[in-house]
Amino acid sequence: MLKGERCETAKCAMERQWRNKPPGMHSWRRMRRGKTGAYGVRLREKQKVKRYYGVLDRQFMIYFRMAERARGNTGEALMTILERRLDNVVYKLGFAQSHRSARQLVSHGHIYVSGRRLNRPGYLVRKGDQISVKPSDRSLKHVRQALGEGEAAIQSWLQLDPKRLEATVVAFPTREDVMIPVEEQLITELCSR
Repeated sequence: MLKGERCETAKCAMERQWRNKPPGMHSWRRMRRGKTGAYGVRLREKQKVKRYYGVLDRQFMIYFRMAERARGNTGEALMTILERRLDNVVYKLGFAQSHRSARQLVSHGHIYVSGRRLNRPGYLVRKGDQISVKPSDRSLKHVRQALGEGEAAIQSWLQLDPKRLEATVVAFPTREDVMIPVEEQLITELCSR
């Protein structure tokens, strides 16, 4: 009863036949291309990881070369190296609401590692590093606000003292600590060509 007369025809906006096609004027071209090839699938996995961690291609390839030299599975080593980045650790601790804000927090010098101020988001934390917040009102206010808003579950390789806003890296992260659904084997196959 609430539908108009147009919904009785093929031009109904709610029940169009081409609903499952991609948007745009030339959507039929995209449909005709078919499935993504093997290269496209591997590239998509690599780009997913790069975007999640906010890393450009050159830096990503540096991390991949480091992972190749490491013992064990290259894909797992790559994911643990990316997980050890300082901006990611700040995000995992709940000091920031997003990866971008964590990167900005580090870049602006609000984070100290083992008593030294660091402004490099790509710094790889080591076992035993003490991560703390700059003892200024502005820095403490930003971090306390982020900790209050987010209910982040601290991972097993990090220990957080929320009263002093200090954390310790207890161990290196494992593959289980990486939360994004990614197949690192496809990334290894793409980058090792």
